[in-house]
Amino acid sequence: MNLRNYLFVTGAYWGFTLSDGALRMLVLLHFFNLGYSPVTLAFLFLLYEAFGIVTNLLGGWIASRMGLRVTLVSGLALQVAALGLLALLRPEWNETFSVTGVMISQALSGIAKDLTKMSSKSAIKVLIPAGAKGALFKWVAVLTGSKNALKGAGFFVGSSLLAAAGFAGALWIMAGALALVWLGSWLSLPREMGKAKAKAGWRDLFAKTREINVLCLARFFLFGARDIWFVVGVPVFLRGVLGWSFAQVGAFMACWVIGYGIIQGFAPAILRGRAPTGGTASAIAFALAAVAAAIPLGLAAGLPAGSVIVVGLAVFGVIFALNSAVHSYLILDYTDGDKVALNVGFYYMANAGGRLVGCLLSGVLYQLAGLAGCLWGAFAFAAVAAVVALKLPREALQAEKLAHATIKTDGE
Repeated sequence: MNLRNYLFVTGAYWGFTLSDGALRMLVLLHFFNLGYSPVTLAFLFLLYEAFGIVTNLLGGWIASRMGLRVTLVSGLALQVAALGLLALLRPEWNETFSVTGVMISQALSGIAKDLTKMSSKSAIKVLIPAGAKGALFKWVAVLTGSKNALKGAGFFVGSSLLAAAGFAGALWIMAGALALVWLGSWLSLPREMGKAKAKAGWRDLFAKTREINVLCLARFFLFGARDIWFVVGVPVFLRGVLGWSFAQVGAFMACWVIGYGIIQGFAPAILRGRAPTGGTASAIAFALAAVAAAIPLGLAAGLPAGSVIVVGLAVFGVIFALNSAVHSYLILDYTDGDKVALNVGFYYMANAGGRLVGCLLSGVLYQLAGLAGCLWGAFAFAAVAAVVALKLPREALQAEKLAHATIKTDGE
């Protein structure tokens, strides 16, 4: 394993992730405090998710031709630009102009996020020796878990910077710090990292195997299930209904994502080191649907809302983290090394699609039916993800394919 390149890629991903989590919390809390409605808040993030669909599809194709270094450092540079653009907004501007400006900056941030994520996740496949399935599951879990723990820390950083430095000040601080990460990545990473030996054509963007298509569909509904309550519903409920402070909302969201990341990192140990299969993904998704239904049922029964939400979403987070970790392993198990950027990009395109739909439904369902409506939407999406995952292979696919895959060892 090329540990040096792994550490550089991981460090860049960590730096980006902190800024990504902080930016989401900054935007959500700042504009909610300005009186924006739940649906308007959801619209602020729509282009962030929408551009992720296109970015993941084309980003994998670009990476396979130009190398993962190009897509990784481009993602970091775009995030710096997005932070700077957002810092130029002024509170005296009218709502239409402000929303447009935020959506444009969020579009840049969405492109940046998916370029960086696709590049970093593809690194694992490139660095792990062929056939080392246990090591593959371990390092995928470590990268994904640490990323989500840091994104949770970013929520706390964002809410704290908002209180300490104000909206524009917080953004300029973040832009300066991330610019240093960009410079280090540009100077440190090898130029040929992750290039495919055979140039991918346009047909390769959509020419996927059945198991990859099924997994991507399950991924779409899995992340839709989370974002239906995560993007608008719960933060607005905690702030607007329960009266929590900015710091309390940020701390709760941070702890949820940090805990989710920790569980992802320990997923191999929780699953006793066994490489998961499609059956694992389906079983965990059914458990997730059950928990999603239990939360609104608890609220309807008159149980204390704060306790039901905190405990229920904590359990939801544990199960969701395991399901996400299994998906992240399976996409690498299902793909050949030389096509990793293309297939991981396609996979995260489905991920972004689920987040886009979940984001929109989060604002709409909250405005129509409150937090309970968001949670019932999460139940429906989780149940569909479970049913779709029943179609995944019950055995690992890559025992023979990995042994013959052409994998560059100088990549990420």
